[in-house]
Amino acid sequence: MDDLKTLESMGFTLPGPAYLFGGVLFSIIGYAAYRYGKKASLPYPTWLGVALMLYPYAVSDTWLLYAVGGGLCAALYVFRR
Repeated sequence: MDDLKTLESMGFTLPGPAYLFGGVLFSIIGYAAYRYGKKASLPYPTWLGVALMLYPYAVSDTWLLYAVGGGLCAALYVFRR
């Protein structure tokens, strides 16, 4: 427990449950889009799937995670064919 306090004093915080759920959700959607894009030989779903799987590593705010994920999912819907 003392180690957690030390990390928090250095600026490190653990993500909340909403962030973890969003990261897993958008990664699963990204994986499905990637598989669909590879199987159908479509570049947009493939690359959008890769982006959906990897962007949670670059985003630290929960609201931004959902905003970017929603935007990428909307792009996936628009460029599905």
